[in-house]
Parts: sequence; C-alpha cells; structure tokens
Amino acid sequence: LNSGYSIAAGLDEIIDYIKNFKIGESEKEFLRKLGFKENMLNYLKNMKFTGDIWAIPDGTMIFPNEPIITVRANAIEAQIIETALLAAFNHASLITTATKRIVNEAGPRAVMEFGARRSSGIYTSVDSSKYGYLGGCSGTSNLQTGYEEGCKTLGTMAHSFIEMFDSEYEAFLAYAKTYPDSSVFLIDTYDTLRSGLPNAIRVMKEYLIPNGHKPGGIRIDSGDLAYLTKEARKILDAEGLQDATICVSNGLKAETIRDLIQQGACIDSFGVGDNIASPMALQGGVYKLVATVKNGEYIPKIKLSNDPIKTTNPGFKNVYRFYDKNTGKAIGDVITLHNEIVDLNGYTLIDPIHPERQKEIKNYTVRKLQVPIFEGGELVYNQPSLMERRDYCISEFETLYPEITRLMNPEKYIV
Repeated sequence: LNSGYSIAAGLDEIIDYIKNFKIGESEKEFLRKLGFKENMLNYLKNMKFTGDIWAIPDGTMIFPNEPIITVRANAIEAQIIETALLAAFNHASLITTATKRIVNEAGPRAVMEFGARRSSGIYTSVDSSKYGYLGGCSGTSNLQTGYEEGCKTLGTMAHSFIEMFDSEYEAFLAYAKTYPDSSVFLIDTYDTLRSGLPNAIRVMKEYLIPNGHKPGGIRIDSGDLAYLTKEARKILDAEGLQDATICVSNGLKAETIRDLIQQGACIDSFGVGDNIASPMALQGGVYKLVATVKNGEYIPKIKLSNDPIKTTNPGFKNVYRFYDKNTGKAIGDVITLHNEIVDLNGYTLIDPIHPERQKEIKNYTVRKLQVPIFEGGELVYNQPSLMERRDYCISEFETLYPEITRLMNPEKYIV
C-alpha cells in the first residue's frame, strides 16, 4: 500500500482459533494416510495450546519490523498455529489499514462499507465488513456483520430494483414510501442528469416533503463523479433542496477520493466496496523464531539475509511507544529485549536499517504496546467490542503526525 503506517487487527479470530483448536478422529486419519507416526498422531489428538501469547491490541498503529504478536510455547504448538495466526492478522490488518487510508482522505464525509460482494469468500465477507468498520467506516451494508457485531447497517437501492418497475419514477416512489426517513435514490440507472435526478427531485417534492419527511439524497455510481456531483448540487439547490445529500460509489480508492475532493466535487458521503474488501496487498506479517529456551535461559536466534530488511532481530523482545508530553503525538517506537529497562529521562532513537537517522528525545511518556492474551494456554485478555475497538483506532490514529499518515510519500516513522 506504500502506507506510512499499518493497523494491528485480527485478535478475535486468533483468540477463537486458539481456544477451539482440536484435531479429531477424521483429521487424525487423514494425517495417518500422509505418513504421520502413531506417537505424533496421539500427541496431536490430545494437544491444546499451553503457551503464552502477547499482542498489540486491535486498532493500534504499527510499523515495519516490530513484534506485533509474540508466542512463547513448545516448538510443536508454536509451529502448528503459525499459518492460522498469519492468515488472521494479515487479512485483518490489510482491510483495516486500507479502510483507514480511505476514511482519512474522506475527511468529515461518511464512508459506508459496501465490500461484501468483493471479498474473497462467503465467510470472509463478514470479517472484511467488520474490519472495514474497525478502520473507521460509519456503517456496513453487510447485515450479517451488523447482526453479529452490532454495528450500524447502511445502504441504498439497487439498479435491479429500479429495473423491475415500469418506470424509474415508480421505483423511486415505492422506495420512498418504504423508507421515507432514509431515502437515497440511485440516479444513474438510465441517465443521471436527464432522468434520474429529475425523478428523484419529483419524489422528494411531491411525496417526502409534503408528508413531513426530509428530502433524503441521491447516489451516483458511474460516470465523471466530480462533474456529475457539481451539476447535481446546482440543480438540487436551485430546486430548494439544499438538505438533499449526495453519495457516490464506483470502485473508489483513497487516491480517487482525494482527487475528487481536490476537484471540488460536491459529495456528502462515499460507498466503498472493492478497495476495502479486496485492496492491493501490503507487505504483511511474518512468523520467525527469535529465541529458544535452554535450562531456563533464552538463547537468541537470528535469520540472516542479503536483504537487510529480511534479517530478523534476535531475542525475546518488547516494543515501546514514546509520546511527546506536550502534544500527545507519537514520536517513535523502541524495540528492546524483554528484560531491558527503558530510560524515562532521555533516549536516542536510532533507525536500525539507516543508523544515521537518529533523534534525541526528552520530555516524553512511554507505553508498552504488547499486552498478555494467553498465559499458560488460558485466555487472560478481555477483547473489547467492535465499537470500542473502532473508537480506540480513531483515537490512536490521532496520535500520529499528518506527515506520517499522508497518502503520497509519507514521512517514515522512527522504529
């Protein structure tokens, strides 16, 4: 994504997977046919996760090469859960981060999550919608997500609904009678300005307003959105419908939204599907061995590479975030060994990839980012609700300087 930041997410899937991990008789028979030995099969049959997991909470801004999830467990347990943890984290973080970039470009304008039909499968559609909401969407068109998570469900009419009627006007009128307090008319089924908009205005003035309702709004799903919204706004205002809102959709991404706003498009809200549910992939999380334990002592392990970014930092580690006391803004993260003490009086932040990048800091507060999730195989973390995580994500985002969060050529955050 070429983003200056990513967002941690996926803990609920990880917690659910760890709590319910089990290998039954049918799985055991499948593994037997693959050549697994009986002693291993018996071990797996009775296995449950008994280790410890620490993680950075969902909604926290994260940066490259930081330990987001730390697993301390015996080798078999730690290896078996690798794929599931990576799949949950990478998918959730991708969706949440892509959404936050879109929402940030939209500014005060609401973004509705419309991505269920663009997700990678039936079951992932609920997760995609959920993490779109976590990333800051005002609501989702996915009723299953609304049912499971309690988040707001939003949407407008479909082209197919309009086509079922003998005329566009009849479709709009029927819709207004059914949803008089939330009518948003999709006006580009036939001709946006010559047909759709006049019919929407007619229903607003002949039915909604005379019956004590607000005029509602329109949605445009195709064409030159900057031109069409500006023309539609002029016509609506000329008809005395200044309160009528304008929503746009159609493959929107963060860059498109930024450009539309810069071009003066008259838009009150956005409906975004593809680039929330199926955004371009960002470089995701990896799962690496960093230490073993022998006679109660941690033995650091390292993976070397000709590419410095792929060389792992060895050892059992913590990650701390430093905040400026005056502004409350995050000024850098520090990765330490697990038993290292952070100096609270002064610190030198040094980029390990580019050590010439250094920053002397004072007058700061420090926060340890990872929190305990499992201890001895038992869940010790009380996962906040989706709404609570969304609010937390919004407040966390506000701790980053705009230079870090800008869409093009973001400033690199020091880790």
